[in-house]
Amino acid sequence: MTIAICPGSFDPVTNGHIDIFERASKMFDEVIVGVFNNINKHPLFTVDERVALLKQATAHIPNVKVDCFAGLLADYAHQKNAHVIVRGLRDANDFLYEFPRAMLIKNMAPDIENIFLTTDNKYYHVSSSAIRELAQFGGDITHLVPHCVELAIHEKIKRVPTSIK
Repeated sequence: MTIAICPGSFDPVTNGHIDIFERASKMFDEVIVGVFNNINKHPLFTVDERVALLKQATAHIPNVKVDCFAGLLADYAHQKNAHVIVRGLRDANDFLYEFPRAMLIKNMAPDIENIFLTTDNKYYHVSSSAIRELAQFGGDITHLVPHCVELAIHEKIKRVPTSIK
């Protein structure tokens, strides 16, 4: 059984992420979407909220499981008996960010392969940070995120103080 991990902060999960999960699910027996708390970001959703949203958004993909982790990705992959890390790439900037991290993982854990999947053209411009900003200014995010995520974002933004909006 080949297990792959799609790690990320997913704050929020976008249709671009879902596309990567769907495609990875056709390549591997099991795909674990691993949510981590990126200490360099200020998330809109808690880790628990992101996990719950991801479970709803991926319910249609039978071999996808959602989990959260802390610590080193290589250690987490070994705990889950995963030998593949899948990362989605939108552009060259994503590659420049992800490639050194993939090499660190390969150095730490030579048994783990890193796979990059390029985005579908219709999601090239979609990022979690752009979604958050667009939603905060009243933009239409309907076709950019799963419906459950759209509802959660609008609910969350209503609770954010006006001075932060």
